[in-house]
Amino acid sequence: MLNKGKKHNELENVEQVLTSSEAFIEKYQKQILYVVGTIVMVVIIILAFRNFYLKPREIEAENEMYKAQTYFNTDSFKIALVGKANEFIGFKEIISEYGITSSGNLAAAYAGICYYKLGEYDNAIKNLTQFDGEDEYFTTSITGLIGDSYVELGETKKAVSYFEKAADMNNEVLSPVYLKKAGFVYESLNQPEKALKLYIKIKDNFPKSNEAADIEKYIARIQK
Repeated sequence: MLNKGKKHNELENVEQVLTSSEAFIEKYQKQILYVVGTIVMVVIIILAFRNFYLKPREIEAENEMYKAQTYFNTDSFKIALVGKANEFIGFKEIISEYGITSSGNLAAAYAGICYYKLGEYDNAIKNLTQFDGEDEYFTTSITGLIGDSYVELGETKKAVSYFEKAADMNNEVLSPVYLKKAGFVYESLNQPEKALKLYIKIKDNFPKSNEAADIEKYIARIQK
């Protein structure tokens, strides 16, 4: 009997909850439909934006990138950067026209490299810092190149921070390169103890790297 009474009470509680829910829905039916309709509309807009705007723009950007990269690969950095009349628009314009696409993002990195090769280091930094990459090797290289650009501008304190940031990405090939560059900068800043730590890190963590081949002489130079 107790079990039957308990079940009866539970059923009553469930009915009360359902009744309350129905009353709530009835009371706020318009508001609920408005919210649901808004969510559906937002989803439709996002899908339409991706399929009918972003994808076609991405294809256009890829075509322009391919042409610019062709000149970039032959060291024609100025042409790759600014384009060629009636042929393609170049990395600089790709950033402006297709900045929200992945190609536009990549164009920022390529434009930065072009500016660096052309000796325009401020513009190199401006473009390189716009790049947001996922590829470990390429992203490490771009971060390190920002450091190189600051070195060329004589801003060594900023340079060393980027070299160390690149080194911290733990790329087996590139990390020792930027550890060594950071070490050289620290020596130029009269901070040999910081340089020594980086040289020892190359020796201990990257013993098979090219940078480790002669690292002992740099360590010895500081320790003497």
